Amino acid sequence: MTDKRLQNILDKLDEAYGTEKKMYLEYNTPWQLLFATILSAQCTDARVNIVTRDLYKKYDSLEKFAAASVEEMEKDIHSIGFYHSKARNLIACARKLLSDFNGEVPSDLESLLSLPGVGRKTANVIRGNIFDMPSIVVDTHVKRITKKLGLTESDDPVKIEFELMEILPKDHWILWNTDLITLGRTICIARREKCDICFLREDCPSAKV
Repeated sequence: MTDKRLQNILDKLDEAYGTEKKMYLEYNTPWQLLFATILSAQCTDARVNIVTRDLYKKYDSLEKFAAASVEEMEKDIHSIGFYHSKARNLIACARKLLSDFNGEVPSDLESLLSLPGVGRKTANVIRGNIFDMPSIVVDTHVKRITKKLGLTESDDPVKIEFELMEILPKDHWILWNTDLITLGRTICIARREKCDICFLREDCPSAKV
């Protein structure tokens, strides 16, 4: 991997998708983004947005989430994968935010990881999008396309996160996730890549052209 090839990739991503932060999950408050991100695991953002539009009307405060029953919450999010565990996590997370953090979403990684249902991916989404802290989010698109671009040989999201931290400029850490999500949904689609129209094909060792 040469610095020139990486810079070419970044320049082309900037040209195609811009340099403004994007968020595909809909939210109005930090805790709404946190809960939407918890719900998004193994689920599409589009489905999460459909569910949360009604969910955040019914439960318009952390107090209402904290007071909800698991059975009722399961009914409210039943169309989302793993809704049993996610229902429990949303309620437990709301309670912990109220009891330990005065109802505020914390910014430091250790505190975020202490919340039920929050792993590194979710924590980095919050740090990058709510608090403007340089953070790298490694989801399935990032893992797959980063590997195709020859920027990692690993399948471990945490290892990939730290490898990308070594080579990407900090102003592209959060952008790397949203750019590769867009690329992965439109061009570098799993199992049916459109390499012939991909603007990164000249810099991608996996391109089939």
